[in-house]
Amino acid sequence: MQLDHNSTHFEKRTFPITLVCEQVTNAPNIGSLFRTADAFGIEQIIFCGEHIPLGRKMMKTSRATEKSVKHEVKTNALDVVSTLKSNGYFIVALEITTNSKALVDYIFPKDTPIALVIGDENFGVSETILNTCDATIHIDMYGQNSSMNVVQATSITLYEITRQLK
Repeated sequence: MQLDHNSTHFEKRTFPITLVCEQVTNAPNIGSLFRTADAFGIEQIIFCGEHIPLGRKMMKTSRATEKSVKHEVKTNALDVVSTLKSNGYFIVALEITTNSKALVDYIFPKDTPIALVIGDENFGVSETILNTCDATIHIDMYGQNSSMNVVQATSITLYEITRQLK
């Protein structure tokens, strides 16, 4: 029998993970990020940018999870990442670069809060932010495309981080 969300037996918990979204501005993606954050029990989301749509279009995909996931909007992603780093967070960017490590091979720190930085749907994480990160990871892909939707990539990555932190 298929279970609904009221009858599952999943352990409710919060992981010391902050999701930093640099210029993620697509309302359905933002709504889906709330659902993903809720599903993986992350601590908070920080949306960085000038025009972050938290209205009706976002709510269609969030399914009310924006009410239970701690979140805030800041203008400057570099300031956010710098503050988190000075507060002891391990900063990891999700981006394919010449120095990125494969997600499947990466071991995340278990005794340090983690800030996962994701980037703009078209341009990814900025070079400025990449230069401040402690690590950069990517998801190995086997097709012709070199990227996937930001929410899909974030979901895969949060699955692996939380699996390691359990």
